[in-house]
Amino acid sequence: MWEIAATERPRAFVLSHDGRDQSHVDLDDPTYLAFDYVRRMGDVVDAAAPVGVPMRVVHVGGAAMTLARYVAATRPTSAQVVLEPDTEVTELVRAELPLPRRSGIKVRPVDGASGVAGLRDAQVDLLVLDAYDDGRVPASLVTVAHFEEVARALTPEGLYLLNLSDRAPFAHTRRVLAGLRAVFADVALGAEPATLRGRRDGNLLVLASRAPVPVAALRTRAARSPAPYKVLDAAQVSDSFGGGAVLTE
Repeated sequence: MWEIAATERPRAFVLSHDGRDQSHVDLDDPTYLAFDYVRRMGDVVDAAAPVGVPMRVVHVGGAAMTLARYVAATRPTSAQVVLEPDTEVTELVRAELPLPRRSGIKVRPVDGASGVAGLRDAQVDLLVLDAYDDGRVPASLVTVAHFEEVARALTPEGLYLLNLSDRAPFAHTRRVLAGLRAVFADVALGAEPATLRGRRDGNLLVLASRAPVPVAALRTRAARSPAPYKVLDAAQVSDSFGGGAVLTE
């Protein structure tokens, strides 16, 4: 069941599903990102393009569209598409947490695999995967075949951002990274030190591109973050997250 609850901030709300928080939205300040992993996703946006420069972004998974609102606020006139098959949550968010007028955000009621397959070649600057089904990214979104569709839809310099939830020994993340390395020229990964050390599960933000991933810019933002985190480059990812078997189905 989807629910929306008020927070201590005026006109700020948390969207939850079956008691699990999914999104935090501040209607007065869309640049306020309450969740640590969403702030890290905002850092990726800022590293990918300067503030004020419009982007073409596709989000696989919508919920309350926190990151899409952030992009709209910091880069007005950006063209954004949210692929969200759950019409129940979309209708709830539209009624209770309406998007700003002329936000440039369009919501399509389709699953991620179908939606990405329907994108034009070189249509997207940034493609974000933040979709979960029972605590795990749907299998159809982490196969080599799907990654090839993502690469096709991205511009040559385009960036693919995946939000994965995992814990040591990171068996699932290793398999996802193996598939990404089969398609993309460069990969990087950001996470809290405690997660990387295996002390607790957490969100691992994986980046992939046919061009160099902006690791240096991300490391600068990581060091300045209210919750500092580590950013691993391709060599470090290979050393720490190698050995996975590619997912083909």
